[in-house]
Amino acid sequence: MNSVVLPGRWRDLLAVYGQRRVLAIFFLGFSSGLPLALTFGTLSLWLAEVGVSKTTIGLFALAGTPYTLKFLWSPLVDRLGLGGLTRRFGRRRGWALATQGGLMAAILALGASDPAADPHATAWLALLVAFLSASQDIVIDAYRVELLEERQQGAGAAMVVLGYRVGMLASGAGALYLATWWGWWPAYAGMAALMGVGMLAVLLNPEPPGPLPRPPEQDGAPWPVRGRHWLADAVVAPFADFMGRPGWLHILLFILLYKFGDALAGVMSGPFFLELQFTKVQIANLTKVFGLAATLVGTLAGGVLVHRLGILRSLLICGLLQMGSNLVFLWLARMGNDPVALGVAIAVENLSGGLGTAAFVAYLSSLCRVAFTATQYALLSSFMAFGRTVLSSQAGWLAETLSWSWFFLITTLAAVPGLILLKVLEKKGFH
Repeated sequence: MNSVVLPGRWRDLLAVYGQRRVLAIFFLGFSSGLPLALTFGTLSLWLAEVGVSKTTIGLFALAGTPYTLKFLWSPLVDRLGLGGLTRRFGRRRGWALATQGGLMAAILALGASDPAADPHATAWLALLVAFLSASQDIVIDAYRVELLEERQQGAGAAMVVLGYRVGMLASGAGALYLATWWGWWPAYAGMAALMGVGMLAVLLNPEPPGPLPRPPEQDGAPWPVRGRHWLADAVVAPFADFMGRPGWLHILLFILLYKFGDALAGVMSGPFFLELQFTKVQIANLTKVFGLAATLVGTLAGGVLVHRLGILRSLLICGLLQMGSNLVFLWLARMGNDPVALGVAIAVENLSGGLGTAAFVAYLSSLCRVAFTATQYALLSSFMAFGRTVLSSQAGWLAETLSWSWFFLITTLAAVPGLILLKVLEKKGFH
């Protein structure tokens, strides 16, 4: 992963975070993080509250499938224009506004659905929100890299992560507060309105430098010839490069499984807390607000750990901590409705999750070639999301079939294959 040289003095360092373009990245990160909980944690609580079965709730994790497949259409977002939107706002801003406007409408429609009467309609709308959200992620990643100068990239990366977490807090704790006071439809309508934050950030900032995409026929060559060249350059080359390295299948399998245990437990955490008779406000305060603080501390500590010990050793330590954190939920299942025990469990889980995320993002970044960063990172992050969505979709069935204690024991064991693969990668030098 490329290192970023920070200014020598603290005053200069802090000044970077006050620059307009760096601040804009915070609000774009907020817009990127906002939709995730609306199709995941917040939605699972809504489903559980209206009596949807645990098995069906688990299957709703499949609504996140677009996050696992976004690499398939990332070359289109990267290279193609959107007609009048592109001419008026530019390629990156045009795509950003299109996806954000679509998200606003889709979130409103999701909030207006009735999962108790028609869970299929709710599922399709959740899938649409996830698709638009994944598309927004593609364009925001590209916009961030192109908008900032080299000396601002480190601060920009920190700001997008911070904004993302605050966005998740808004659609997690914020939506739960609104749902408690006014109901689920006003909660989702409020979240749709907050998509305006990202749209305003796009409108108030410039289009990054670079030529507008041109239709292939303008280059003089026939469309089939131009199309083949475009596919070879934008689609084939990044994947061919990755698959040309030794052990690429081992690497992809490790990416798939490293956070699998965490993902399996996370799908059913909302229904678990409700079954222990915690209120939505308690869940919001402890799992969202307090949990965010614990995650940020863990993320910062993970960055220090990677710097001190290197990526692979950090992945092993953080992976063991992540695995152990699932056992804390087994303890919580035995403690029952105890807010202190819930706070302890959230602290352990989010600290270890933040540590693991910092090390894992560093690892994914280190795998990308400079020439293909956008598409290769989309591929790797999509594969990571596959475990969070498709593989973890069976969590509901497990929770419904087993006791909570057995469920969290199985999620702990689900972390073992990823750690074994990590040792294989280290031994064979596939990294």
